Amino acid sequence: MSDSPRELSVTTLIDATPEKVWQVMTERMAEWWCPKPWTVTLDEIDLRSGGRCAMTMHGPEGETMPTDGLFLEVVPGQRFVTTDAVVRGADGRLAAADAFMIGGWEIAPEGDGTRFTGWARHWTDAAQKQHEDMGFTPGWGAVAEQLKALCEAG
Repeated sequence: MSDSPRELSVTTLIDATPEKVWQVMTERMAEWWCPKPWTVTLDEIDLRSGGRCAMTMHGPEGETMPTDGLFLEVVPGQRFVTTDAVVRGADGRLAAADAFMIGGWEIAPEGDGTRFTGWARHWTDAAQKQHEDMGFTPGWGAVAEQLKALCEAG
């Protein structure tokens, strides 16, 4: 990447402990991952550094958007980071893929709650603009609010 981080991000304060937020983030991912009315099928989630992160997003008009990649970093209770730049083949070997971004989902204690931040870093200016034009801020903002609602519901 260049000197420019080409980063887009959203953040929200969640009125729940970091432990609760992490549990919802990792164990109930299908409930918050896509902005409604979209849904997601978790094809394979191996939540460890180097593990596969494959899912298919489903739109209300029958759209499907499969994604595949790897977890670059998993720090339990703090963050997970994925990329679509590398995939793991059926034989278990790593392979390069058409890269769009590196995505991070992070939490940190803040006051009596938890600060959630979701970010995407893009390989090119064009990819960042494409993600902005796709509705990054309202989409990822909705996802953050869905996560917040699940965590605060108890």
